[in-house]
Formats: sequence, C-alpha cells, structure tokens
Amino acid sequence: MSYKSHANNVLVLGAGELGTAVLQELARSRERTHLSSVSVLLRPARERAAMGSLDLEVVEADLATATVDDLAAIFSRFGRIICCTGFVGGAGTQRKITAAVLRAGVDHYIPWQFGVNYDVIGRGSGQSVWDEQLDVRDMLRAQDKVRWTIVSTGMFTSFVFLPAFGLVDLVGNRVHALGNWDYRLTVTTPEDIGRVTARIVTSRPRPDDTIVFVAGDTFSYRELADTVDHVLGRKVQRILRSLPELQADAAAHPDDTMRKYRLAFARPDGVAWPKDRTFNAAQGMAMVDVATWLRANRPRIAG
Repeated sequence: MSYKSHANNVLVLGAGELGTAVLQELARSRERTHLSSVSVLLRPARERAAMGSLDLEVVEADLATATVDDLAAIFSRFGRIICCTGFVGGAGTQRKITAAVLRAGVDHYIPWQFGVNYDVIGRGSGQSVWDEQLDVRDMLRAQDKVRWTIVSTGMFTSFVFLPAFGLVDLVGNRVHALGNWDYRLTVTTPEDIGRVTARIVTSRPRPDDTIVFVAGDTFSYRELADTVDHVLGRKVQRILRSLPELQADAAAHPDDTMRKYRLAFARPDGVAWPKDRTFNAAQGMAMVDVATWLRANRPRIAG
C-alpha cells in the first residue's frame, strides 16, 4: 500500500548532468534547511558510485516502461518531486510523469521545464518536445491540488560551444548568428541551475504556481562574437545563418535534431530574458556568464 510520508522528503528524478548538480546542492543544504531526506530515482542496475558520497536513498524505476500507477505509488512517499530526466524515456514521458505526480498528490513539483519560455513560443514550433512541455503546463494549470514551480533557465551554457550545434567554432575561429545578429539567448550552467533549484525548494515563502526565470547570461549573437573575440584575444569570423537558410536546411534533413534546434533558436522572442529581472538577481546569487565559462573551459574545448 502506498503512503504519504513527510512533506519535506525530496525525490529527484534522474542523475545526469543536471540531476547530479541538483542533488549535490540539496545534499549540501539538507543540514541547514527543513529537508528531511533527499532521494534519487534511477533506472534499475544503473551505476550508483557517484551517488554514494551524497548519502542518498536510491529508488529504482524505469520511466520508459513504468505505468502512471507504478510511478504514482513511488511518488506518494515524497512531498516534493524534481524532474531532471529530460526526454530520455521518449515522447510522452513528461506527460506520464506529470500525470503520476498529480495522481500521487505530492505537495510540490518542479517539472522538466529547464529551458525556454514555451508559453511565448507556442505550439507548432517544429520541436515536438516543446509542444509536450506545453501539454505539461496545461496539466499543471488545470488543477489546484499540487503546487508547482517552473524554472526557465534558457540553454545550457556548454551548448553554445558544442561543435555539433554549430554556433561557436573555436577550432575554425568562427561564430554564427542564427537568424539575426541582434537575436538574443539566455544560458545557464547546470551547476547554477542546481543552486537555484535548491534555493527554490528550501525558500520560504516558496514561489508556487508560477514561472521562475533564471539566467547565467543573456546576450545577442553579436555580443557573443564580441565576447569570444575578447576572451581569445583574436578576431573571429562572423557568419550569419539566415532564417530561410536554416528553414531549408532543416527541411532537407528532417531527422537531424541539431538542425531543428538551430532553427528553433533563430527567433526574436521566447529564448531570452533580461538578467536583471531574474530570480537569481533578486536573490543576489552570482552566476557564471559566458566569458567566465569560456575562460575556464577553453583548454578543453579548443581542440
């Protein structure tokens, strides 16, 4: 029989790059806050060595195959659920997890929404997973039993320099703009997202039933090129990828995720917000900007 345990028991779904960062911050804050316990949900037989040092309870479940009832039975033991799994379970995973959270009646839920402003972007963006994010928001807004907080963080900072994404090419000494040099992006590191998420979970009063905006940095593609120039101490080649070019490229390669993402971020709204109007700014939290990240990681990513 399932049971509702202490409301201050936290369960984090997944221990990838983001999940690990969230778990580490929650573990650090556990003794100085009101959290009773911190647990992590992992697939059966997954490597657990990294979790051992954090003194966490490991809960086993496969999100891809578990039913809503299966997950609800697990979730009902916890007062707070933080989803850090992304879409590894395939299409529909986030709807299923959210349905289970609502069925379990947990006190507070932070869904996997660590990304762009899906409300502004709307449906039909070409990103099916973005449409599913809007489904999750509809599910949460249609009920009043489970409190929720959506944390919008923009793109992971490292993604800007991912060669496959094709935005910054340090080896080729090039920076590409997507759509327009004045279009802007917001980015945040997983470590900073972990810090902010832990702050939200443990804060009083907690920002319930709302969207919290977070930014490690916000910049235009032009400003990004200027930053790379400054940090590298050389002039990069600047190349504009126009919207028609990106649309044609994505249409010619319909199964290429990166081409779809390049098109998705070639827009004037929904993917950026001012740093000075964020939760972290209001909390006085210092965050890692692009220049700081590039200086720290340049030896590793410069080829």
